[in-house]
Amino acid sequence: MWERGLFSGPHILILLVLLILLFGSKRIPDLARSLGRSIGEFKKGRAEGEMEAKEAEAKKAELEKLAEKKDEKKQIGS
Repeated sequence: MWERGLFSGPHILILLVLLILLFGSKRIPDLARSLGRSIGEFKKGRAEGEMEAKEAEAKKAELEKLAEKKDEKKQIGS
């Protein structure tokens, strides 16, 4: 019964019928639109977070290089 994945054809049909019964056929497009917008905002936020993490990592690497150069200059000067 579960070999083909979590939801097969009959399961999806049952879920669709339940959605129509619970929300009515007029509200389902609004719910789908809202869900799509939410997913889009989530993806946008995730991408921004990844970009910020990469920028922070690049700054950290740059600071480490500067610290190494400073240490090298101290060793040469000593």
